[in-house]
Amino acid sequence: MTFFKLALAGAVSLAVLTGAAVAQAKDLLTITLKSGPVVIELLPEIAPKHVARIKELAAEGAYDNVAFHRVIPGFMAQTGDVQYGNLEKNFEAGRAGMGGSSKADLPAEFSKTPFKRGTVGMARSQSPDSANSQFFIMFDEGSFLNGQYTVVGQVVSGMENVDKIKKGEGDSGSVTNPDRMISVKVGK
Repeated sequence: MTFFKLALAGAVSLAVLTGAAVAQAKDLLTITLKSGPVVIELLPEIAPKHVARIKELAAEGAYDNVAFHRVIPGFMAQTGDVQYGNLEKNFEAGRAGMGGSSKADLPAEFSKTPFKRGTVGMARSQSPDSANSQFFIMFDEGSFLNGQYTVVGQVVSGMENVDKIKKGEGDSGSVTNPDRMISVKVGK
């Protein structure tokens, strides 16, 4: 090979690698907590509509300063109530965790991906097609959720920061003076 062909091959390889890195960064979500960052690999191949919603809300800044309103030790930490989850007065009135975004609810995108430590799933009401903006991060395995809730991602770094989220009390896991997502950004 001539020097030109080698240089061209190297440039093409670099462009392909750079394109792959950009594509991969688009499927990462970084949540900044007071204890440090949590990086989540989003899974658009199994839940395209839910992942698109999370990316859209994160890009709008809707998740910034939203509380972890329901945190059950050994189970999960729930957040994402962009309607009521960012104002203290809503906690006092018992509304935190009751809202979503102004966008329509999403149809279920259940998969065979299991709920295990670090899995991120979409919260919903009794209706399978009621997920909107709220999501939860698993502290431990939760096979009883498999096929019942939409999996949207997996924590790839910072699980030790998730473990430090202030825990709730009682069966409901309701949190007084809860920890918050300082910021949520698409990418790393």
